[in-house]
Amino acid sequence: MSGKRSVATHAVKSVDAALSLQDVIDRIGDQILVVDENYRVRFANTAVCKEAGISPDSISGSLCYKAFHNSSIPCSTPFWSCPLPQVFSGEEDVTLEHTFLDAGTSRHVSVTTSPLKDKNNCTVAMIEVRRDVTSEKELESQILRRHHQLHTLSVISNSVSSRDDLTAVLQHALDKILEIIKGAIGGILLVDEKSQTLRYIVYHGLSARYAEEMRMPLGEGIAGQVAQSAQSLLLDDISRDPRAVRPDLVNAEGLKSFISIPLRSHNRVLGVMNIASTHARQFKKDDVSLLSSIGDYLGTAIEQAQLNARLKREGERYRALLQHALTAQEDERKRIARELHDDTSQALTSVMLNVQALLQLAEMKGFGDANFIERMKKAHSAAVHASSEIVKLMKELRPTLLDELGMPAAIHRYALDTLETKGISVHTDFKGADARLRPEVEVTLFRVAQGAIGNILEHSNAGNAHIRLECNAQDCLMTISDDGCGFDVSKMTRVDPSGRGAGLFTMKERISLVGGACKIESDPGSGTSIKVKIPRSVDVVYEDY
Repeated sequence: MSGKRSVATHAVKSVDAALSLQDVIDRIGDQILVVDENYRVRFANTAVCKEAGISPDSISGSLCYKAFHNSSIPCSTPFWSCPLPQVFSGEEDVTLEHTFLDAGTSRHVSVTTSPLKDKNNCTVAMIEVRRDVTSEKELESQILRRHHQLHTLSVISNSVSSRDDLTAVLQHALDKILEIIKGAIGGILLVDEKSQTLRYIVYHGLSARYAEEMRMPLGEGIAGQVAQSAQSLLLDDISRDPRAVRPDLVNAEGLKSFISIPLRSHNRVLGVMNIASTHARQFKKDDVSLLSSIGDYLGTAIEQAQLNARLKREGERYRALLQHALTAQEDERKRIARELHDDTSQALTSVMLNVQALLQLAEMKGFGDANFIERMKKAHSAAVHASSEIVKLMKELRPTLLDELGMPAAIHRYALDTLETKGISVHTDFKGADARLRPEVEVTLFRVAQGAIGNILEHSNAGNAHIRLECNAQDCLMTISDDGCGFDVSKMTRVDPSGRGAGLFTMKERISLVGGACKIESDPGSGTSIKVKIPRSVDVVYEDY
């Protein structure tokens, strides 16, 4: 065992002998240099010699500023701030960073210096470690650029997300973009789908003549080619570019450096953003990268705004059709009610009177056929019942009280006739509703009340119903509540195939058509309350209540 240990020890000593401090330091990638107080080199590793292009044999004892920088005096700013005076004046560690231009590119070097002291704690030399940190600086710069891009996108996103109007969105976005990149000239063009041309929607720093006349088909001009290819373009001087479709306008504006960015969404170009400067070579590739990211976001914003505008148009069309349908429905109700009154009701009244006259005549003449008399009485009773049902139907279709005495009286009478005959007590309170309202408002409030009263009768199992209507100079507020079984409002999200829920949705749509809003409150076992708020002016619309 001891023999093996002796062999191992001998091998380690052999390796130690083969290695020296110079060998170890020479294998370090950083540059290590020792300089005395007279600026003479006392030690330098291979990395230092390689960087300076000096052989290791000739560097020892040479002046550092002469050997490395071919200077006759010690280094000083702005080229190089020599840390040696600071180290020998008592500072322990000094770290500096220098940037060199090497073949048009920047190189960053971090320099850390420390004192070397003798056994009496006196500084006799300075050790300097130089490390190339260019890669770290480039990575840091990329991280900062990416952070700047993300911050810019966040600013643009926040600035346009609260706006619905597309022109306002684009103008605000353009202003923010120019503010961020410290620019003064720019504009956004959108694609006209019908004509397949680009035209300026918003601009800044451009003349009105330029914006109005600079229209181009897709594929023509700078912006037209960008829109067709979906690729960004960076021009050092657009005034010299043969692709410009209106060089007269470009020269009149004094445009030089130019960036054109496609505004895309789902691989479809919706427009182009142009950013310009009156100085050549003003913009860099980083600007293109940033603006391209913004362009993709704006493309999505444009598509969303266009979809919202289309949805709004479709919504307006739907409301117009619904208004037309409801108006036609009311007109048809009036017509049917009038025909029932003028024709059917009068015909039934005539039948009823004739049957009654026949019965009286039979009794006067002593007609003894009991079976005939019984049949006549049944016919008279059926005619009376049919006449009563016709009158009730006419009230359902168009109560005469609504036209003759107004909405409050019509609602009150309808509630009494419908609910109290079924054992449900009705409590009404009308304030400020004496003056007549707009016809469409009166009809809407009556129909809402009619629907709510019908629901109370059919579904609530209530003992009491309360109707309150209060009007002021601005609006009318109607509340209809009951103490019935209630229901879960959250489950009423659609109309069932059976038709359940259609009344509530129709009610809300009808209210929205006159600019009103509706709120339904109910829970199982706690009754139901329907609150309706309708403006008296046609210029007011309530979005929520």
